[in-house]
Amino acid sequence: MKKLTLILFAVILLTGCAHQLKKDNLSLWNDTAPAKQALMSYIKTVTDKKSPDFIPVENRIAVFDLDGTLILETDPTYFDWALFEHRVLDDPNYKPTKEQLTAAKNSREKGIFPSLNNNREQMVSQAYQGLSVQEFYDFVRAFMQEDQPGFEGMKRGDIFYKPMLEVVEYLVQNKFTVYICSGTDRLTVRPLIEANMPYIPNTQVLGSDSTIIARGQENPDGLEYIFEKGDELVLGGKNLIKNLQMNKVSLIEREIGMQPVLAFGNTFSDASMVNYTIYNNKYKALGFMLECDDLEREYGNLKKAEKMREGCEKYGWICVSMRDDWKTIYGDGIKRR
Repeated sequence: MKKLTLILFAVILLTGCAHQLKKDNLSLWNDTAPAKQALMSYIKTVTDKKSPDFIPVENRIAVFDLDGTLILETDPTYFDWALFEHRVLDDPNYKPTKEQLTAAKNSREKGIFPSLNNNREQMVSQAYQGLSVQEFYDFVRAFMQEDQPGFEGMKRGDIFYKPMLEVVEYLVQNKFTVYICSGTDRLTVRPLIEANMPYIPNTQVLGSDSTIIARGQENPDGLEYIFEKGDELVLGGKNLIKNLQMNKVSLIEREIGMQPVLAFGNTFSDASMVNYTIYNNKYKALGFMLECDDLEREYGNLKKAEKMREGCEKYGWICVSMRDDWKTIYGDGIKRR
């Protein structure tokens, strides 16, 4: 009887999860959107066993960038940099370096952001040195509850584009394995994905990486240290890789070991990932790029949008217009200030 009860519970749980994912196909997209039509036609073709373009389930790999592709990027900056500002300027438990303090103040008060380079990434990694992995997750989750600047009715953790969430769910329904391949540190990305895409496990979250060591390890190399009873994992404070451009391709090969057949990005730092997906692929493959062209519901940039459109024409990417293709961006009750 007990065994039967457990089986019934499992069936109910699985049915509930399936029902949670079941939605109208891309209902938040305008029917006239070329990107919607292209994606739905593609899915119909590659999932049809009678089609010459059929892709076996194990080869249905899709990769998504995060910032600007799945979540808000442009107001006023990336989620991970806003998190760094919060750590440096608002956390009473942290004593920042002079360099960190200057960078955080300049960005928050003057809108001056340091260029993307190794020094900046090391400075950001150092801000969390010594936190246990769990403490860091808790720090991110608490930050997600803060109000999102520039919008009414939005928390930091609610910054996902609803139409893109719909795309991910649509792919999962059609037995695609979806990976998030972000330039943001993967430990930062995990709580965001967990809260908004609970059907994407941590093993499918790829990103930039910093060192993780044992609490008692201190300086010895990992080859010289044995994890002991009572040890816990802590952040080591050193950046290892910034997962952008060609680094995304390298990480995909190392961690997935298979060429994706679908890729979604939004900037030229995603170009290598998208091109790797669509070029020299034995399966039918598509690459999509978002244009930040919505100036009413989002903080768009028409100059950048036009540059991306030119890139789409040059490389054969499919352009997604946030302004023209989506019925909503963040859902009801959220307004841009």
